[in-house]
Amino acid sequence: QVQLVESGGGLVQAGGSLRLSCVASGNIFRINAMGWYRQAPGKQRELVATITSGGSTNYGDSVKGRFTISRDNAKNTVHLQMNSLKPEDTAVYYCNSGVWVVSKGWTDAWGQGTQVTVSS
Repeated sequence: QVQLVESGGGLVQAGGSLRLSCVASGNIFRINAMGWYRQAPGKQRELVATITSGGSTNYGDSVKGRFTISRDNAKNTVHLQMNSLKPEDTAVYYCNSGVWVVSKGWTDAWGQGTQVTVSS
């Protein structure tokens, strides 16, 4: 089994910053891409950012230039630095990763989510 545990969410004023972290643990053989998605009330889950094991990144249009994704392969960790936050960034942020679990194969793993609230 594999677990993704997020941390770092909270309440921040518009223009402020937050840093989210996600740690993968369990019977892991290999981790492929890691990423962040978000879901606001009444809206579909959307891509925030992804990063491959080699460091290639991809960002949703609404966060380009404000958010930065990074990862530490040795620690099975992915971070999301969020700057210049806007009220429309308010959502539950989910960590996602493609993980090769020993004796099970590839698993599309999700964290439980962490709330980010940006006040105006």
